[in-house]
Amino acid sequence: MCWSAGADLLVGAAVSAVGVATLLRTRTPRQLPLAALPLMLGLHQLAEAGVWSGWAWARTVWAVIALPLLPVYVPAAVWCATGRRSAAWFTALGAAVAVPLAVALARRPVSAHPHGHTLQYAVGVPAAGLLLAGYLIATVGALLCSGDRLLRRLGVVLGAGALVCGLLWRLAFVSTWCALAAVTSALLYDRARRSPA
Repeated sequence: MCWSAGADLLVGAAVSAVGVATLLRTRTPRQLPLAALPLMLGLHQLAEAGVWSGWAWARTVWAVIALPLLPVYVPAAVWCATGRRSAAWFTALGAAVAVPLAVALARRPVSAHPHGHTLQYAVGVPAAGLLLAGYLIATVGALLCSGDRLLRRLGVVLGAGALVCGLLWRLAFVSTWCALAAVTSALLYDRARRSPA
């Protein structure tokens, strides 16, 4: 998420373009889920531009990607790309986190309102702190334990970036999650570019 609809549109379009380029550079089918992550992040940013405009469907799309999809998708994509058994465990953890998040989304509509230079979302998630910890362990942990140097670097960047972005968002100073999505996409593009044929 960015600090305005215009920023979300701009970053969303740029990250989506990087996503398409990453997919075009990908040489093996087992790398495709990981290569598709930047495109998913770009579409997520574009959906948030609709949230700024008050569109209910955009709130739902944003929440589905952010909450139940990503904690399962990221470790599963790492598992597919690397074949590491540890990624299977992180995928299971991500699924355990995703179930209560999906149930919360099915039970209540997602609300969002501007708060400073951020959007404040309300979903009504039970045990939010525990689920957040599981979410971060599943996504960042899968990258850190991937056995791939570039994915480990991405895990370090995501872990540190999540802390900084979370703090800035909490202060309602400015939302910088879109910058983290852009950095993630650039690192995944770089990985696809460096992969041997």
